[in-house]
Amino acid sequence: MNTIYEKLKSIITVYLPEDVEVNDITKDSHLMNELNINSAHLVDIVLDIEDEFNIEISNDDIEQMQTVEDAMQAIERKLKD
Repeated sequence: MNTIYEKLKSIITVYLPEDVEVNDITKDSHLMNELNINSAHLVDIVLDIEDEFNIEISNDDIEQMQTVEDAMQAIERKLKD
């Protein structure tokens, strides 16, 4: 499996509400609509991503991170820079 995906999944798992299972996380999952991540937790996820991958994510990047796949692409872009 993609190590970025695995790391991202473990970060997201911490913030899942009780009504969402870890197995519900897929690359196509919408962070807020499907995984029920609230905006405060989304900020926490971004901070954890920055720490885990030693990158900085801008507000523009955050706005584009709708799905798990979007987040993975943002991380990959930042790692290449």
